[in-house]
Amino acid sequence: MSKKPNAADIDDLATVRDWLRYATSRFSEAGLAFGHGTETPLDEAAFLILSALHLPIDQLEPWLDARLTRDERAKVAGLIEARISARKPAPYLVNAAWIKGHRFYVDERVIVPRSYIGELLAEDGLSAVVADPEGVERVLDLCTGSGCLAILAALAFPNATVDAADISADVLEVAARNVADYGLAERVSLHRSDLFAGLGGRAYDLILSNPPYVTAAAVAAFPPEYQAEPQLAHLGGEDGIDLVRRILADAARHLVPGGALVVEIGQARDTLETEYPDLPFLWLDTEQSEGELFALSADALGTLKKKR
Repeated sequence: MSKKPNAADIDDLATVRDWLRYATSRFSEAGLAFGHGTETPLDEAAFLILSALHLPIDQLEPWLDARLTRDERAKVAGLIEARISARKPAPYLVNAAWIKGHRFYVDERVIVPRSYIGELLAEDGLSAVVADPEGVERVLDLCTGSGCLAILAALAFPNATVDAADISADVLEVAARNVADYGLAERVSLHRSDLFAGLGGRAYDLILSNPPYVTAAAVAAFPPEYQAEPQLAHLGGEDGIDLVRRILADAARHLVPGGALVVEIGQARDTLETEYPDLPFLWLDTEQSEGELFALSADALGTLKKKR
């Protein structure tokens, strides 16, 4: 393992380009795990450096030859060392995660948001499911975490009120901060609820959920970066779909006629289709995912309820 930078090293690392090379080398050598908004040592280095300097995280090129002040160098060096020594996701170190240009506050109370549902909401308002965004009046975000999906839904559907539910009081504190940051307190309501249990029988045009869906075996094998996140936000039971089953069982009575459910399930498509062979899942693919999101209509879910 290479040594930490001393004062002379910091003097030698003058530009963003210098620090980008240095951090990429250190992260590669340390064998870090990624997947919290970045996938490579280079991308992780760029994210941390640009975040530390309060620069746009998607604009590296203009700043490559910019020289850092001594205080800025010390700050960047500290973040690089913290990423290696603590093995925490980079967003925890800078208290920020991004979905399609939207920034959300995060800390160790919540999972780092990285939802394909969020990407589709930000890109086109889930156009494959929602024909008329202005006609959506009530939305529910189950397992809201940081509140990112509730906020993106409020932005995508301008006439909607949004309920955001989570079982964790700590999580809802983080969500409240993000809702306030976006000025959406009048449209996004937070509820401490075990899925639908605390929602008083409300019905919605659209239900969204990115629930815990990781298998017990995968959680047990997590690298330190994923262990740093709340286990409650990952663990979906032995086969990963315990909460998905509960959502499917109860969603119909919480949807208005013509409503829809959209759920993110990771790699559980085969398990789900085997267990529910008669459900007409609509699989929503993104640029980086295939078969990890499904949509179901209220009518289809009503059929499931009758069969069971």
